Amino acid sequence: MPQDPVERRVVVTGPPRRTGRASGYYRPRTEIDEQTTLGHTYVRSLMRTQLRAALAVFAVLALLVGPLPLLFAAMPDAHRLQWAVLGFCLYLPLVLLARWYVRRAERNERDFVRLVEDR
Repeated sequence: MPQDPVERRVVVTGPPRRTGRASGYYRPRTEIDEQTTLGHTYVRSLMRTQLRAALAVFAVLALLVGPLPLLFAAMPDAHRLQWAVLGFCLYLPLVLLARWYVRRAERNERDFVRLVEDR
């Protein structure tokens, strides 16, 4: 058999190369927008962490302010002390508690957005 002096070109095909994401790529944001069960789970998880922070603040507030009526009942003639406790001694802990809660809620939301945005 005579050999063909002209070389043949062979075309090799394969899967297309893409720099983007595959079509089956998982996106939590889409799950939330389409209100699927998984998206509902994500939102429920965020709400649960926010509720946990709120309940922690409420518990500290109840422990801080709850015993005050008993304390005031034990000292009925100390009106100036009662006003001092209510006006000055509670102000700083309440502000610090509120600041902690806001920072915690913002951190929870930031973590949620980071999870949803795939960063």
